[in-house]
Amino acid sequence: MRIRLFTNLARVCFASLLLFLVSPAAHAQDSKPATPVPAEQPKAAAKADEKAVAVIERAVESLGGRAYLDVKTIVSRGYFTPFREGAQGLPVTFLDYLVFPDRERTEFKGGGSKGIETHVGDGGWIFEGKAKKLSDLNADQVSDFRLTLRTSLDNVLRGWWRAAGASLSYVGRREAGLARRNEVVRLNYPDGFEVEFEFDAKEGTPAKVKYKKQNAEGEMVEEEDRYAQFIAVGPVRAPFIIDHYRAGVQSSRVNYDEIEFNRAVSDSLFAKPADAKKVKF
Repeated sequence: MRIRLFTNLARVCFASLLLFLVSPAAHAQDSKPATPVPAEQPKAAAKADEKAVAVIERAVESLGGRAYLDVKTIVSRGYFTPFREGAQGLPVTFLDYLVFPDRERTEFKGGGSKGIETHVGDGGWIFEGKAKKLSDLNADQVSDFRLTLRTSLDNVLRGWWRAAGASLSYVGRREAGLARRNEVVRLNYPDGFEVEFEFDAKEGTPAKVKYKKQNAEGEMVEEEDRYAQFIAVGPVRAPFIIDHYRAGVQSSRVNYDEIEFNRAVSDSLFAKPADAKKVKF
């Protein structure tokens, strides 16, 4: 589902949710090629300016500090609601298993159907409930997952971007509503891709993630995640609402009912079944 703790859970499998749960006509209208993202390779030493690093360190502390950094697995459940042209659609339920750094399985049910999408590194598989079809992820789905990793909060907060040779810089403060401002940092990758992360200037908590992605017409369109309703789950704080916007128009909402940190997650959940009949929820 796409968050890498707070972004992945909102995005990874929801392109597939739309594939399985909306009408064929609606899907045809919404489908678009994934923005190509090259496989990450070790690069020259990453760069970061001191002010940007200070913003990141404060954000980590706002989410629980050492407890946040010690999170290895996340199990969450809740509702995903699609929006079309600003109009709210019917919600579907999801159950998501995330094992850092790059394994994720999302199960979803709703609209008379159900499905599973699983990512394991640069591979994975997908089960379409209506068609009773089990298949490997295609190149676009794998590329989209790599993009998700680059734009995730965990990537910037845990420093995974350093292995890709990206640079972290401080952008400045940005208006964020009445008497509110956000601190903004930016990751620049060697291939030219960039993503901005905004953090509340008073509390330090994550507020937004912004980047651009190619749409069906070949145009680069701004994508944005917005975080709200931070709740403490033990020593770790997490946003229980994540809204996604495309070109300034809301396209989805994730609303969590429950989030569990460091719960045991079986490796068998990520293994591809022998055939569709052996898929279990």
